[in-house]
Amino acid sequence: MAGFKLKVTPEMESLTQVCVENSKMDPSLYGKYDVKRGLRDVNGKGVLAGLTQISSICSTDVVDGKTVPCEGRLYYRGYDIHELTQGFLREQRFGFEEVTYLLLFGKLPNEKELADFKVLLAGQRSLPKNFVRDVIMKAPTKDMMNTLSRSVLTLYAYDHNADDTSLPNVLRQCLNLISVFPMLSVYSYQAYNHYIKGKSLYIHNPNPKLSVAENILLMLRPDMQYTQLEATILDLALVLHVILITQIFTSPLAHPLRAGHPLSVTVLGQNRLADVRT
Repeated sequence: MAGFKLKVTPEMESLTQVCVENSKMDPSLYGKYDVKRGLRDVNGKGVLAGLTQISSICSTDVVDGKTVPCEGRLYYRGYDIHELTQGFLREQRFGFEEVTYLLLFGKLPNEKELADFKVLLAGQRSLPKNFVRDVIMKAPTKDMMNTLSRSVLTLYAYDHNADDTSLPNVLRQCLNLISVFPMLSVYSYQAYNHYIKGKSLYIHNPNPKLSVAENILLMLRPDMQYTQLEATILDLALVLHVILITQIFTSPLAHPLRAGHPLSVTVLGQNRLADVRT
């Protein structure tokens, strides 16, 4: 049997030119039909593409009737991210799990709700038997996004209720993906580091008593050691990028939902930490 063919042949080059010659679009048509390219109008200003209560970004202010750039403000469910992170730092606690709860459920958890949520996430933090060996280790790549996408799409085959779009099941899928993403990310990097970079291979199990940030560092380091400062900085990075991360990691989602569903997961490679729409 012939091997997997990766070479671009002269015939393909020729057919590419045929595509180009017969697929041109008259640029004037964009103006004629008022098409918004890249979600921008003709003046380069963003256009309204949807409504959400999840997050908002303020990048401009109106001064003397003119729109001018500002330093930028980020809000999660109406809360200023600056105030949220200052609270985490002031009280010397990790904030990723709390922000995840806020984004999913629309309110900040009390102490018991947060403790129960952390236990719930820890209980979901496991991969199918031999998944690391059979999926992550079999075809490592330097493109981490590719590996993450592949891993999430493969998890679909292990989910006996993958197509059940009832709210409880979709929430279960969201929590599962949120919980295993640190493992998928670190293990994929370790596979790349070993099979492509020629370095030693380390696979450490997460600790259910530690935060997401701490577990990432624990699984990443050969000696499983890290400092409190490192964990704090990583936790803040996770908090600040959680919206971007979830949207990117869930574009090709393995668990598509019907239109109008309150919970939407997209597989960013992934899973948008679950965009709960109201």
